[in-house]
Amino acid sequence: MGTPKATNELDSVALETSLLSTWSDEKLFQKSVENRSTGEPFIFLEGPPTANGKPGIHHVVARTYKDLVCRWKTMQGNFVERKGGWDTHGLPVEIEVQKRLDLMSNEAIEAFGMEKFNEECRASVWTYEAAWREMTERMAYWCDLDDPYVTLHNEFIESCWWALKKMFEKGLLYRGYKVLPYCPQTGTSYSSHEVALGYKEVEEPSVYVKFKLEDEDASILAWTTTPWTLPGNVGLAVGPDVEYVKVKVTATPEKWEGHGGAEVGEVLIVAKELFKEVIRHHCEEIAILKGSDLIGKSYQPLFPEAVDRGDSESAWTVIGADWVTTTDGTGVVHTAVMYGEDDYNLGMEVGLPAQHTVAMDGSFIEGTHPQLDGRYVKDCDETVIEILHSAGLLYREKMYAHDYPHCWRTGHPLLYYAMDSWFVRMTAVKEMLLEFNSQVEWAPDWVGEGRFGEWLRNVKDWAISRERYWGTPLPVWICTECNHQHCIGSTEEMASMAKEGSPVAEDLHRPYVDDTVLVCPKCSGDMKREPFVMDCWFDSGCASFAQWHHPFGEEGKFENNFPIDYICEGVDQTRGWFYTLLAVSTTVFDSICYKRCLSLGLILDAEGKKMSKSKGNIVDPWDHFNREGADATRWYMVTAGAPWNPLKFDPNGVRETYGKMFLTLWNVHRFHADYAALDGFDPESSPTGNNTPLDNWILSRLSQVVEGTTKQFEEWDFHKACRDIEEFVVNDVSNWYVRRSRRRLWEEADSGDKLACQHTLHKILVTVSRLIAPVSPFMSDEIHRNLTGTSVHMADWPESGNVDADILNTMEIVRELAETGRRIRVDADRRQRLPCAEGWIVSGPDLSDFHDILAEELNVEKISLETDLDRFQKVEVVPNRRTLGAKCRQDLPAVLEGIADGDSESMLASIDAGNLMIAGYEITSDDIELRRVEREGYAAQTLQMEDSSVSLVLDMTDSPELLSKGLARDITRRIQASRKDMNLEIEDTISLKVWMQNAPELFDQDKNWIISETRAKNSEFIVGEGNGESFEVDGSTIWYNVSRS
Repeated sequence: MGTPKATNELDSVALETSLLSTWSDEKLFQKSVENRSTGEPFIFLEGPPTANGKPGIHHVVARTYKDLVCRWKTMQGNFVERKGGWDTHGLPVEIEVQKRLDLMSNEAIEAFGMEKFNEECRASVWTYEAAWREMTERMAYWCDLDDPYVTLHNEFIESCWWALKKMFEKGLLYRGYKVLPYCPQTGTSYSSHEVALGYKEVEEPSVYVKFKLEDEDASILAWTTTPWTLPGNVGLAVGPDVEYVKVKVTATPEKWEGHGGAEVGEVLIVAKELFKEVIRHHCEEIAILKGSDLIGKSYQPLFPEAVDRGDSESAWTVIGADWVTTTDGTGVVHTAVMYGEDDYNLGMEVGLPAQHTVAMDGSFIEGTHPQLDGRYVKDCDETVIEILHSAGLLYREKMYAHDYPHCWRTGHPLLYYAMDSWFVRMTAVKEMLLEFNSQVEWAPDWVGEGRFGEWLRNVKDWAISRERYWGTPLPVWICTECNHQHCIGSTEEMASMAKEGSPVAEDLHRPYVDDTVLVCPKCSGDMKREPFVMDCWFDSGCASFAQWHHPFGEEGKFENNFPIDYICEGVDQTRGWFYTLLAVSTTVFDSICYKRCLSLGLILDAEGKKMSKSKGNIVDPWDHFNREGADATRWYMVTAGAPWNPLKFDPNGVRETYGKMFLTLWNVHRFHADYAALDGFDPESSPTGNNTPLDNWILSRLSQVVEGTTKQFEEWDFHKACRDIEEFVVNDVSNWYVRRSRRRLWEEADSGDKLACQHTLHKILVTVSRLIAPVSPFMSDEIHRNLTGTSVHMADWPESGNVDADILNTMEIVRELAETGRRIRVDADRRQRLPCAEGWIVSGPDLSDFHDILAEELNVEKISLETDLDRFQKVEVVPNRRTLGAKCRQDLPAVLEGIADGDSESMLASIDAGNLMIAGYEITSDDIELRRVEREGYAAQTLQMEDSSVSLVLDMTDSPELLSKGLARDITRRIQASRKDMNLEIEDTISLKVWMQNAPELFDQDKNWIISETRAKNSEFIVGEGNGESFEVDGSTIWYNVSRS
């Protein structure tokens, strides 16, 4: 190990940047992994970010938790490979390129050229790679960025194709016509877990519409929050067992707002339960009907030209549906087959016409209605309302606030739209999903059981195809002759099936794969690829095996790295990456994907508000890296709260963390290292010395902290563990052990006491550096290298030693007594540096081993034991004002004065004898109260413990000797502060001059003490007025002058 080197003032940024260079030169990350190559593997999977956006503070949070777990498991002896990854496909990339090139439609992209567009996308995904790498390295997130998995690489795509073929072979992949959330602006549909990312609360017009029956003069009322779907209406759904009421309007309401209305005599039909909620007119009841009585009735189309009946016999009729309820609306559901999942399913079941009134660009198709044709549907709500009002088909309108899905990238509202798509039949593996989820160790557990579990219990088939350009192409080819479908699972298979003369794509992206024509194995016809790309979540869902190019890559590599031991991302990935990983592993491998998942809370600003550029509350991590350093930033993030709770990021909190934890730890290290360097202390060769009870206590506390940290890390309570470590460093080590041990290291010779202190400090600092290394890897390494000569990141996780509960309990009492002594001084208005002649501990446990420490802490000349508290206290008689007031009335002041002037012992004796008279009134025991007070010259407080109590008494009388010692301590404190301001080394000497006015006599022995403590080579003490720095204490004025000798 050797002797530690003396240290300098802390410059965290310089320390960290210097270490980054050292680590790079040493290839320390690689060595730390290889060092555990024979250990049990701990499999970590990096959730791939996309490099076409700048990294932010939330990425630092996630990477801190990823890194700390991997570092910790490495220190525990596990083999932890950490392969980086990049998510390079998908809508975000396309949108960025579209905005930059002003290509805001599919037509514009195809006119620009798909090949050129995708090349732009390929380049775009690396826009901020350097920024990501720089941030990753600066925060010391150890991850292999030199050999990452990249979702745009052919090898990764081929593994995704292989996985989809497995699903295809199991009958889980199918082509369907299904209503999907669709964004006209981007031209793509969304899977249900993507929709969950973009809900917004909106207030929009909703309408109650009158559907006029064909065979009678009555209208059925239906309610909708999407007026734009009304031109596509082809049916009305009712609950067969729901009661409906038929009413006639008898009078108009006194007050009416907005469009709509009804004439007197009109007949309306609505669910009976909702009548009062819906109807605003005065009405009389005509009949009560069951929903089954309405089924089959025909009504007039709202927009007669919008939808062609075709051969449908059920169009514009009332249809029964069990899912119709009376929780809201009218108990009648307007059915537009192409614009709602329930609508579509019902329409297919009963044969309603399936015809679009809205084009893919979100505008009404020509022929829908002259006032609507060609217009964007979400701009037409008011127009639809006006058309219905003019035709007498609107009963009333109202604004309706609700959560509505919006495009998670553009912010535009989504349309539920029936379209061709490819799906993975997740409903077929629902029970397996639930079973595998139950095997995952979730942190917190309620995410897995609640949020995620609920998602799985309501799982829908996964809409896996996208009508886009930049992504993993869907590897499904369909024969143009016989419609046979074939899913390709490898590049070799694609090449072997390619038609002679057809180009075989070397780059597995569009448009190249679109040009590859296969030979149909059924009829030898031409097979063309379905022009879809896959949901980019499918890419990341395949990461567990595609990162190794399974099954085409190194044999056994995947098998040895699956299932995953640990993943970690934000809670917003519950329905994203967490789901797709499990979805793919379940459908492909019939297996769990990951064993443990840490779901992180959102990061907010200091006031709990969401961060956004528009609010100006975005935090740049570099502001803190370049000021407090990455260690303090990471430590703050971990200690701020449980990882799954929202983190209110307060920049001032990082500054406080730096000052409290890291400055303190560095100063403890500096204290030890500087004296060790001065004395030539070597932890391996220097004698161990003789431990004091103080050493044994701090070592026992250290063992307690190691044991607690390990347990808390295992239970995901990283915040509690780090708070406990910080408490230990600041309060136990710095504020108590080091403060109580300073004089031990000031001895010139290597005494047994001094050596014991050095060895103890060495063990504390080495152990603490290992405990904090996973969270704050820089300072921990600097300290460890200085004290041991090796990197902390090659070290083992510390093991707990013996925990002596007795000494821990005893020291707790000692420290509480010390704090009690400070309170006694404050209450008695006696300054802390003025000694007391004696202090007494009354009752309580045996604290004799710590009497010297307690005497110094209490600043008393000696500590003694006493069993009788009455030695220091007396009983004082005080009036009971309530009883005396009733007895004496107007004479009460005189009685109170008499009691105040009397002697308590004499008055008690007279009361016992029954003859105490004051101001003409007999005073009895009911007229007084007794309280214990300290005798003159003493001050005391009692400390209550769990099953006993202990009292502390201090002698408050002064003497010339005590006053001289107190003055010497005050002078010494100021001179030591001057030495620090002058940046003097420990061994540097000074010249000292002190003037004292109106001060107690300063005895020679106390002058000599000042000289020794401050290393004054030359000194002069003068009675009288002086010059230089000055201070006042208890009426005395002191001047002093310090210079380097």
